[in-house]
Amino acid sequence: MQSHDKQMPIMEHLIELRNRLTWAVLALFITFGVCYYFVEDIYGFLVQPLAEIMGPDRRMIYTALTEVFFTYVKVSFFAACFVSAPVFLGQFWAFVAPGLYKNERSAFMPFIFATPILFLMGGALVYYLIMPLAWKFFLSFEQAGGASNLAIQLEAKVGEYLSLVMKLIFAFGLCFQLPVLLTLMARAGIVTADGLARRRKYAIVIAFGFAAVLTPPDLISQIGLGIPIIILYEISIIMARISERKRAKAAADDDADEDDEADSDDDDGEVATGTAVAATQDDVDAQGEAAASYDDGQTSLTRSSDDEGDAPKLSGPSNNDDGEDDFNNAR
Repeated sequence: MQSHDKQMPIMEHLIELRNRLTWAVLALFITFGVCYYFVEDIYGFLVQPLAEIMGPDRRMIYTALTEVFFTYVKVSFFAACFVSAPVFLGQFWAFVAPGLYKNERSAFMPFIFATPILFLMGGALVYYLIMPLAWKFFLSFEQAGGASNLAIQLEAKVGEYLSLVMKLIFAFGLCFQLPVLLTLMARAGIVTADGLARRRKYAIVIAFGFAAVLTPPDLISQIGLGIPIIILYEISIIMARISERKRAKAAADDDADEDDEADSDDDDGEVATGTAVAATQDDVDAQGEAAASYDDGQTSLTRSSDDEGDAPKLSGPSNNDDGEDDFNNAR
């Protein structure tokens, strides 16, 4: 990964993005080929909830010549997208991570791992719980034939069944990404936990409306998707509160560090000022001592001249006027 202090030109960024996308698309095509090889097993796995309810003596039909082929292609592509999702997320993270700081990478890393896990949980919920209940509800409309009426029996089409199953799995997997989305928005400061809590009643209405659009027109599917969305919304509020606390704690730690640095700078300034004042005082004292020493030397010299009667005096007027009179007479 590139370091933060090493800036890359825009062309190098585009080349790196092209390489990342190339690896992701290559992984998708490879997994598509593998999934198409096992497409009958994958389709059988998707049909199993309906087959267990209908029984082994029932069948599925197709009315177009190319319907089964394109259905197999859709199944292979759907499975390949799910299998190659970790590769795509890994390439995306490898492209984005160098532009993030260390704390940002540690903050976003859990969401990269949580995204496929939550999607898998949503798909498992719809496969093991919602689909069996929904298929039982739809098959309850079958009627046996009698003397006065005809039998009503399900003849499920291959393409329609696959489209319904993919729609349910995608809807539940997408809705299970709600905690990731709201937590990231809370970290960015776009939403707050208190704001999400105040809008809870609107979220409930939107959740059931969203479930009504994405699921078949039955109460089982709608309730089965609406209730998990509400639960995930409450989990998102909790995660947003935790994120806000961590952000507030980090901000408080940064402020404390700045205050400590400011106090340290002030203390250093006071120490330097005190040292300068002490040095100046020492210079003054040294000059005073030197001046006092000089005065003492002069005083001692003057005293020694006064004590010697015949030696010439260095300071003060002379008391012997004979020399001056002789000089005047000679002149």
